[in-house]
Amino acid sequence: MNIILIILVFGVIVFFHEFGHFIVAKMNKIAVMEFSIGMGPAIFSIQKKETKYSLRLLPIGGYCMMMGEDGESEDENAFNNKPLLARILVIAAGPVFNFILAFVFSIVLIHFTGCDPARLTTVVEHSAAEDAGIVVGDTVTAINGKKIYNYREILLYMQAENPSKPVTLSIEHADGSKESVVVTPKVDNEGNYKLGVAGGYVASTGFGNDIKYAGLELRYWVKATVTGLRMIVTGGVKNGDIMGPVGVGSAMNEVIEEAKDISTTQKEAVINVILNLLNWSILLSVNLGIMNLLPIPALDGGRLLFLFIEAIRRKKIPQEKEAIVNFIGFALLMVLMVVVFFNDIKNAFF
Repeated sequence: MNIILIILVFGVIVFFHEFGHFIVAKMNKIAVMEFSIGMGPAIFSIQKKETKYSLRLLPIGGYCMMMGEDGESEDENAFNNKPLLARILVIAAGPVFNFILAFVFSIVLIHFTGCDPARLTTVVEHSAAEDAGIVVGDTVTAINGKKIYNYREILLYMQAENPSKPVTLSIEHADGSKESVVVTPKVDNEGNYKLGVAGGYVASTGFGNDIKYAGLELRYWVKATVTGLRMIVTGGVKNGDIMGPVGVGSAMNEVIEEAKDISTTQKEAVINVILNLLNWSILLSVNLGIMNLLPIPALDGGRLLFLFIEAIRRKKIPQEKEAIVNFIGFALLMVLMVVVFFNDIKNAFF
């Protein structure tokens, strides 16, 4: 059952991404030859007009194959014969739909679990925060001049930056007064640098609050994803911390089991599992959206880069040259997928 749920999560995220390409292509009267969820041999397919709808064996992706997408076509409904703006909108629609999905799921999640404003519920005695005059009820509004809204952004900062360096926190006190304080993290018993504060979740106060914090939830995950990519590039992430589909599936399985264990009734277990899967879906959907916007050949971002270059040059890039670059990019992505896959296997079993 856990495996089915995990596959379902991946399937929904991929479906929404490809559906973005599909629906915007249809709106621009671009012929879609095949809309597929999954890769590999087809398990089920049905033909409706010019489009074949397929469900394939391997739940590791999907695609929306458009006429004239990877080659020249004389048909007026071919992708390559549509205006530049239409082509940009079609390619960008996949990642945009991932962000829309994450936003909708965030509304549901926050409605049931609440939100985590950067209001401090705990200040540890003799901690760095207490030494700086911070008290329970204070709200952190910025870190080193950068606005924050969620308590998790404080944790994200401590993970991504040098935790031993002093940090300037903009504080809003419970009485409405504001000040900036410099906090120098202290080393705890385990050798980790800590500010000595904690936050918590508060219940939703209505649909308007759900909408507001859903936007902030989406913002947080975009920020966390971009920060994670920066840490990968700068060497701030260990090899074992990088996960592919297998590693993510394994982590999701552990979370599902934990959600069941902390539940006292079957109904509560079902609700906890669903909410945890929603949280994972938000994280993965934002990750897929961000990754696809990277200007890497064979990804949506790479294709958008070619279209923007076309807009600047006012002339299309030769199809054969674009195809070569995309092929090289695709080959490199396949190599990366193999490396990540074996890394997942090593982490999961060894």
